[in-house]
Amino acid sequence: MRYSFVVACLLWLINGSVQAQSATKLPSTEEQTRLIVEFQAELNAEYRDVSRSPLPVPVRRKFTSLPFFPINPAGCVLARFVRDSSQAPFAMPTSTDRKALYRKYGELHFTLVGQPQHLTVYQSLALLHRKGYEDYLFVPFTDQTNGHSSYGGGRYLDLRMGQINDGQMVLDFNKAYNPFCTYSSAYSCPVPPPENRLSVAVEAGVMSDH
Repeated sequence: MRYSFVVACLLWLINGSVQAQSATKLPSTEEQTRLIVEFQAELNAEYRDVSRSPLPVPVRRKFTSLPFFPINPAGCVLARFVRDSSQAPFAMPTSTDRKALYRKYGELHFTLVGQPQHLTVYQSLALLHRKGYEDYLFVPFTDQTNGHSSYGGGRYLDLRMGQINDGQMVLDFNKAYNPFCTYSSAYSCPVPPPENRLSVAVEAGVMSDH
C-alpha cells in the first residue's frame, strides 16, 4: 500500500514536471527578433515574386520592402485559447460582393497595452480540403491605428492549430499583415467582423504606406 502511494506520488511529480516543461512560453527577445525578421523577409520575398505578389506590375518592379512598425516586444503576448465551434458556418463579408464561408473555431483572450482584449479565431471552409491548409486558422482584426499608421480596412494574422498548446498560444502582432485588396482592387478580401475590433492601438506589423 505504502509502495503504491509512493509510486503514485512520483508519477504525479513526473507528469507535473513534463507539463511545466511543455507549457507555452513567450520567446526570448533574441528569438522573437529572429522570428520577426524571418517573417518580414518572407513577406517581402512574396511581394517581389511575380507568381505570388498582389502588387500591380509597375509597383512591383520598384518594390523593395513593405513598411513595418519597429519590432515591438510588447506586441507579442501569451493568449488563452477557448475552443468554440458550436456556431454554424457563416458568410463573412468581403471587399467585393463575394461571400467567404467561415466558421468560428474559438476565441483568444489576452492583455495588450495593459488592457484585456479578445479576438475570434476563424476557420475557412474553402481551405479545409486544400493540401497544406487543413490546420489553417484566420484572425482578421481592426485596431486604433487603422486609417492612421496602418491600413484603414484592418489587418490579418495567420495561425496554425499546432500553435495551440494546453489552451494557450503565442500571439505576435508583429506578424500582422495587410489584405491583398490594400494593393489592388482585383482581390476580394474578408472584412474583419465587429467582434474583432480591438480597443487599443496595435503598433506592430505592417504599416500603411500612405
